[in-house]
Amino acid sequence: MTFRIAFTLSPLLPLLATLPALAQDAAADDLIAALQEGGHVVYIRHAQTEADYADQVTADPLNCATQRVLSRTGWQQAQHIGAMFDAHAIPVGDVIASQYCRAWQTASLAFGTYSENAALNFEPAEDYTDAQFEAMRTRVEPLIAAPLADGANRVIVGHDDPFEAVAGIYPEPQGVAYVLQVVDGQIVVLGSIAPDAWPQP
Repeated sequence: MTFRIAFTLSPLLPLLATLPALAQDAAADDLIAALQEGGHVVYIRHAQTEADYADQVTADPLNCATQRVLSRTGWQQAQHIGAMFDAHAIPVGDVIASQYCRAWQTASLAFGTYSENAALNFEPAEDYTDAQFEAMRTRVEPLIAAPLADGANRVIVGHDDPFEAVAGIYPEPQGVAYVLQVVDGQIVVLGSIAPDAWPQP
């Protein structure tokens, strides 16, 4: 499923105000064509884990043993995503991942390089307060809205709740990639590609 949703950047960047969805779908081929031109941000929810449960209350982001970890399928998904970027000649600039192991491992397996950024981490709760939801949004938005290197795309590998805090969309399944663009002060969600829906070139 694809979406085109726009969010206006506040004059107090990086806050956003949610707007109604703009009714326009983008097929995977169109999203890939846009990425080949550069100038976009790809937000990837980490690849599949051995189980899907909330671990952010008790997990130590710096200790993999306390966290959900990638499954064998997740490793294969991450490698496949990277192979599709290569096969479609999609230019990649900086790759940013959360400190959780399933995120930076997805980034490493897919792209071979990454930098960790705690701004992509969860708030330490399962049922978020409005303030916690806003805190995640405020931390993640600058990573999306920051200027891009010429001709490249930024890749962010993170989690479901921080993305939902920004976009109002719950990203599923694990491994899904959302294509974003900042246009005239708006963050626009152009659409998404599931990990098994990348077309062959």
